Amino acid sequence: MHVNKTVVRKLTAFVGLLIFLLMISCGKKEVKPVSQESKLAQEAFQLAETLKNAYVKNDRGTLEESSTKDGYRELIGVMKKFDKVELTFTATWVEIKDSSVYLSVSWKGVWTVGTKSREERGLAIFVLEGSPLKLARVQRDNPFRQPE
Repeated sequence: MHVNKTVVRKLTAFVGLLIFLLMISCGKKEVKPVSQESKLAQEAFQLAETLKNAYVKNDRGTLEESSTKDGYRELIGVMKKFDKVELTFTATWVEIKDSSVYLSVSWKGVWTVGTKSREERGLAIFVLEGSPLKLARVQRDNPFRQPE
């Protein structure tokens, strides 16, 4: 079998070009660094979830660790005994002003005491301060206040 040298060269050049294009397309893309605001927002989301889970488990130690002194006093002041609570948070907005982070959270809760269940929903603004962030106060509808 006779192979034309020109065909072999063209085929080799074509395969080389394909390999080169493949290497270029698989190159690492530039990764933008995560902004400080984005890091604070992520930390705020995680803190809200920590607070919610601690409240559901009635874990006052974690609530205290996750709050400033005034924030913890506010939480304890509105908390009542319950047998069970189902609480869901949906973060809707994060605003950063000076050294505070304002996390808006839409929430829904069902509290059970004995055989009675009560449902409530609302919009809270968690004011978070410090580094790491801690709950300083709750504005608007406090999700940790059991309905009457």
